[in-house]
Amino acid sequence: MRKLISLAATGVAAALALSACGAAGSTPTVVESLDPANPATITVGASPVPHARILEFVDEFLTEGSGIDLEIEEFDDYTTPNIALSDGTLDANYFQHLPYFESQVESQGYEFSHGGGIHIEPYAAFSDKHNDVGAVPDGGRVAITNDPSNQARALTLLQEAGLLESIEADASVLALTDEQNPKGLEFVENQPELLLNDLQDPTVDIAIINGNYILDAGLSTADALVVESLEGNPYANFLTWNTSAEGDARIAKLDELLHSPEVTAFIEETWPSGDVAPAF
Repeated sequence: MRKLISLAATGVAAALALSACGAAGSTPTVVESLDPANPATITVGASPVPHARILEFVDEFLTEGSGIDLEIEEFDDYTTPNIALSDGTLDANYFQHLPYFESQVESQGYEFSHGGGIHIEPYAAFSDKHNDVGAVPDGGRVAITNDPSNQARALTLLQEAGLLESIEADASVLALTDEQNPKGLEFVENQPELLLNDLQDPTVDIAIINGNYILDAGLSTADALVVESLEGNPYANFLTWNTSAEGDARIAKLDELLHSPEVTAFIEETWPSGDVAPAF
C-alpha cells in the first residue's frame, strides 16, 4: 500500500512542530519473531523518489516468504516523517542521511536508531541562466536550503565549484566572511522542497537542489552545473526507527532486504546515470 502525505496539505504544520519535541508518543509495538505464513505489517515513511520506489521494489519482489508485509507512506517534506516516527504512527522511515539525522536528534530530542547506508543521491547545482558555473557573476544570487545540515553540504559544493573558499563542516550562509565569499554571492534561503521554484526565478543565478527533488522534477544531474562527488560521501540515506523498537524482527528483515544484491542491481539499473547510487 502506498499513500502520499503532505505537511502543507494537512494544515497542521504548527501543531506538528509543537508536538515534535518532548512528545510522549505511543510505545512502538515490537515484533520479536516473524512467521512467513502470517506476515507482520511494517509501516515505513519515505520520500516519493527514490526511497518509495526502492521500497516498492522490495515489496513486490523480495518480501514474499520474508515474514513482513510492507506498507509505504510517502511524505513530500523532511519534517513530518520524523514526527510520525516519534509519535508511533510509523514503524520506521527512510529518507534521511547521518548529518540530518544527528541534527534532528539533537534539536528535537528524538530517541532514534538507524541502519547502514543504502543509497546516495548526489547534491547538485542547476541554473536556468548559465551554462557554466564560471559564468555566475560577482554578487550572483544563489538559492540554498535553510536546513543547517544540508546548507553546509551545499556550501561545500560551491567551494568545489570554485565559488567559495575555506568552507568548514558547520558553515552557514549567515557566518560567511568576505574571504570565504570573495564573489560576494547573495544567498536566498528556502525550504528544500521549494528550491525548484527558486530555480525558475529570473533573478536567481544558481539553485542547489536535493537529490530526491531533482528526481521528482524529472531533472538529471547530467544537466547540472556542479554535482557532488560520490567518493567518500557521508550523505548515504538509511532506515531509521525508534530506539525503543531495537530488536524488532520486522525492522531487521527490512533493513536486510534493503541491503541485498537485488536492491543494488535495481538502483544501478533504474538510475544508470548516477542520480542515485548504492552506498554498500
